[in-house]
Amino acid sequence: MEVETGRNAPTKRKSSFYSIKLIICVFVLFLFVILFQAETSSFDSYSLSPTASSWAFFKKWKGLALKANHGPSHSDITDSTIISKLRESVTFLPLKDLRFSETAMSGNTWFMSSLNDTYEENEAEYLYFPSKASKGRLLCIKGRDVRDGTKNSYALAWPESLPDKTLFMKGLTFVSDSYYDYVNLWHGVCAMAPFVGWSTKNECLRPTRWVLYHWGELRNSMGKWLQNLMQATYGEVLVEGFDKGDVGPYCFEKAIVMRHNLGNMGKEKKLEVFDLLRCKARGFCGINQAGRGREVNERGEPIIRLTLLMRRGSRSFRNASAVTDIFARECARVGVCLLQVIQSEDLTFCDQVKVMSNTDIVASPHGAQLTNMLFMDRNSSIMEFFPKGWLELAGLGQYAHHWMADLSGMKHQGAWWDPNGEKECPFPKEDPECFTFYKDGKIGHNVTFFAEWARRVLKQVRISKLEQANKSIPLKSSACIC
Repeated sequence: MEVETGRNAPTKRKSSFYSIKLIICVFVLFLFVILFQAETSSFDSYSLSPTASSWAFFKKWKGLALKANHGPSHSDITDSTIISKLRESVTFLPLKDLRFSETAMSGNTWFMSSLNDTYEENEAEYLYFPSKASKGRLLCIKGRDVRDGTKNSYALAWPESLPDKTLFMKGLTFVSDSYYDYVNLWHGVCAMAPFVGWSTKNECLRPTRWVLYHWGELRNSMGKWLQNLMQATYGEVLVEGFDKGDVGPYCFEKAIVMRHNLGNMGKEKKLEVFDLLRCKARGFCGINQAGRGREVNERGEPIIRLTLLMRRGSRSFRNASAVTDIFARECARVGVCLLQVIQSEDLTFCDQVKVMSNTDIVASPHGAQLTNMLFMDRNSSIMEFFPKGWLELAGLGQYAHHWMADLSGMKHQGAWWDPNGEKECPFPKEDPECFTFYKDGKIGHNVTFFAEWARRVLKQVRISKLEQANKSIPLKSSACIC
């Protein structure tokens, strides 16, 4: 019995040795999994590409496993070569792709034509960098040509392999490409509104800078009115001119790109954006709206404020005094109407905000000054006047302020197109030169039509204000505090 026990002892010890070794292996494997999860979770999914984070993790553990010395290993040299090749492989494409020059606003777009927009319900289309869609890559731009968008270019690059001589731009950059411009009030606000909408959905993020393009051509400023509106909304406005060094490239830490203006933005989103712009502008100009819209006379009747917003030169009234007399008579008939006649060219930005904030009805010739309707209270009324030739020849452009009223929650109460001109167009009606001939003509007046029109609008506004006087106005919440 003792002999048999002695022969089995080595077998038992050997079995015990393998059990301990198995337990150690399982423990090491378990520890490795925990460390792997901790390592990978420390990376921001948008700050580094998935391949880059995996690569960094692999290098670290490979070095530990092989107990690498302090000198450069073959692996380090290989990694450096890969980064160099990635850097050299960054391909710049023209910002303006001439293949889409005839269909820039339908389907694809000639600006950054290789990239597809992100679509979200009720929101404007946009591109964001870095993101899953860009596979973690940053947006880089090269060139500052103001005449030919095909000479300016863009590319996407990994954060750890940016092109040589890159100027890295920290913070959030708003990049806009507009089919129109940033000086005209109407076109400018339509280009900027999508950024405001995106910002309200993303923790009210503010841009560090703006990059502006028109057909891929760089613009280094926006109109003063638009700049004031953006300053009221976001603070200091810095328009990037790419003049900090050579031709670039400039690569952006974060960038949001809008290239369709209002695009597919839903109506409720548009109203939210214009409500915020209105509120921000009033705050910027120090306008206290407490009690506004509920002013009454000595008999307790709601007061109606009517403004004639005049122009000088093109599309002005031929006889402004006669037009003023018509509206003054109709205003006096109501008894609770206050009329003011304002020359739009004489107003500063804050003057415009103040005038329109205290207006229930604005009557004005067609022109950029009517964009100021966005500063009026919701459901205010617009009356618009055109010179001869616009109804027949202007096309859809003449309805811009109908659209503006819809965007900002106003009531466009119709328009009057002057049937008579000072001179007849010498060209055939079909000739585009005929509209150019009429475009900036003066506007006449029709006493009977103007009086009846003013009387009807004043009556509607009076009824509306009486109904509102008996209702409480609910407070509206917004993602961005105003």
